Amino acid sequence: MGAELEREFKVLSSRRSFGLNFERHRPESVELPGRPIRKGDKVRILPPRGETKKGDPRLWRVLAIRRENGKRLAYLATIYETEAERATVATDDLIVVAEFKDYIYPGLVSTGKVDRGGDKPFHTVINGENFHALEALTYTHRGKIDAIYIDPPYNTGAKDWKYNNDYVEGDDLYRHSKWLAMMERRLLIAKELLNTDDSVLIVTIDEKEYLRLGLLLEQVLPDAQIEMITTVISAKGVARFGQFSRVEEFIFFARIGKSTVQLGEQNMLDDSRSATAQIGKSIDWLGLRRREPTAKRGARPNQFYPIFVSRETGYIASIGEPISDDVDRLSVETPKGTFAVWPLRPNGGEGLWGITPETAKRYLQAGYIRARSYKPELEQVAIHYLPGGTVSAIQDGRIDIVGRDPDGAVQAVHRERKGVIPKRVWNMASHNAENGGSLILSKLLPDRRFPFPKSLYAVEDSLRFFVGDKPKAIILDFFSGSGTTAHAVMRLNKQDGGYRQCISVTNNEVAAEEQATLRNSGLRPGDADWEKWGICDFITKPRIAAAITGRTSEGKPVEGDYKFTDEFPMADGFQENAEFFTLTYESPVAVSHNRAFERIAPLLWMRAGSEGRRIAKLPREGWEVADTYGLLTDLDMAAPYCAAIAANKAIRIAYIVTDDERRFQSVARQLPDGVEPVRLYESYLTNFRFSMGR
Repeated sequence: MGAELEREFKVLSSRRSFGLNFERHRPESVELPGRPIRKGDKVRILPPRGETKKGDPRLWRVLAIRRENGKRLAYLATIYETEAERATVATDDLIVVAEFKDYIYPGLVSTGKVDRGGDKPFHTVINGENFHALEALTYTHRGKIDAIYIDPPYNTGAKDWKYNNDYVEGDDLYRHSKWLAMMERRLLIAKELLNTDDSVLIVTIDEKEYLRLGLLLEQVLPDAQIEMITTVISAKGVARFGQFSRVEEFIFFARIGKSTVQLGEQNMLDDSRSATAQIGKSIDWLGLRRREPTAKRGARPNQFYPIFVSRETGYIASIGEPISDDVDRLSVETPKGTFAVWPLRPNGGEGLWGITPETAKRYLQAGYIRARSYKPELEQVAIHYLPGGTVSAIQDGRIDIVGRDPDGAVQAVHRERKGVIPKRVWNMASHNAENGGSLILSKLLPDRRFPFPKSLYAVEDSLRFFVGDKPKAIILDFFSGSGTTAHAVMRLNKQDGGYRQCISVTNNEVAAEEQATLRNSGLRPGDADWEKWGICDFITKPRIAAAITGRTSEGKPVEGDYKFTDEFPMADGFQENAEFFTLTYESPVAVSHNRAFERIAPLLWMRAGSEGRRIAKLPREGWEVADTYGLLTDLDMAAPYCAAIAANKAIRIAYIVTDDERRFQSVARQLPDGVEPVRLYESYLTNFRFSMGR
């Protein structure tokens, strides 16, 4: 029996599971500079200030904290060792470490905002470890994300990313395995955020990991439709001796549910099949008088009215009011310098205009109605207008206004914007990484540099294929780098008046080459003079602020123009809102006892749509209603709370703070249909304690 068991064991152990195999390694950990030291925390001991060598890599547990001789000291014991070593260290020389196997209870602290978009939802930028930020979003956006666009580290072997606080070098034997472990953890959470009915995950990559990434996506998203396209990012190429010159990158599109690639403006490869090359003839104007035999005065009382035309120019001056059947049209007084035009039939009978006077007035202001063929001696003109379908096509972009006549009437041409199937090889001048990425960033942030930013127009085009018809789409980028994705979403909004919002997640990592200089100066992560050089504070936040305001961080107008799909001065900025946050780590006890509300408040606001006013503090009256949600902390005030919510049709979520499920249900039954009741803090604590699948 023993021999048979050993034989079966060898057979099973030699079997390889189907698909991509890699070591998951031990869970990642991340240092949290600036986070206060608490009893029970995991910490590392920092090296003395001024030293560039690595500190003690071991993890310690804080057993107690006491103040002695004016100093705050932590009593520590090592963890993960057979015999625990003990030490007493000043808390200033410690840094908190969060391991990814640990439960976290996230919060957010606002670090500023740009408010220029009126009632539009806020784009949000979260400074924090993206794995933990994704976990935070499972509470606010589970199943709500329409598109994820990420540009993860390419694993070049240079110091472009860390695993467990160490840069992964090119000679690391487990380099690919570590990269896959890092990506898998994040993609599994991202999967929970995507809208299962219709959404897309977009991932850019180069040749170092594209094969492994393709297999990983198939394993994480087995039901998705996955395609990879090749995109030229620099036609001049990167010369590599003995190899082909690299000009391209790759983009994976994983389509979820019924998501499809929308028809585009161009085929993305060349101009042989571009919608622009198929611009049609000029628009047709129709006669305003109704032609059917039944269109006689009286059939539609509101459509017999005068149109007053200037005797000097022959252009429409104003629109008159309709008259009843018993009023002689010749008795209507005309404004000075004008004559009245009525809908008269060829035989002289009185007919009807094709639109109401209210519509005619709007059309006159917009340039959709006009007078032509003026004969001064007869005081005759022909009245033309644009039918409703043409007006709609102008408003949604299928017809372009290319000019206006002297009287304001539009000159427009048909334009088929959505008629071309995009190809799987892209060669667009607008996607050049230097001109569309580095050059634009240098205009927004003249004194700052960021390595290899994506072309703004490349990100914009990638997203348009999936959210071009979703004006309220929510887009997520959890490797946001310089903030290109948020910038691209703002351009999409400007092109069609959309209300799309972008959630950007980045850490505040300082570039590797700058860290040694800062350490030599006696600085550490968490110091203000260190953190100001981090990517979030130095690049991402000021880039998004400059894009919205049209002003650099020095207050000067941004030079240059946007090109391609929508051309206008960069100094115009965007009518958008954005708020910047830093991720915090809360105690579940503090949360459940209402002591962490100010840091939980932004999550409640985000879950309700990131729109309008936020309830930032616990309400004194026991309840409060903002633009899209309400908060009840005193259940004795349930009646006025529910009444206020019923009076506000924009309310989506009603938060109710109680430990009593029965009383929660009692309040929930009083809420209007369509308002989601959410119990605090049970829903929050349950999400992070049980739903994350630790």
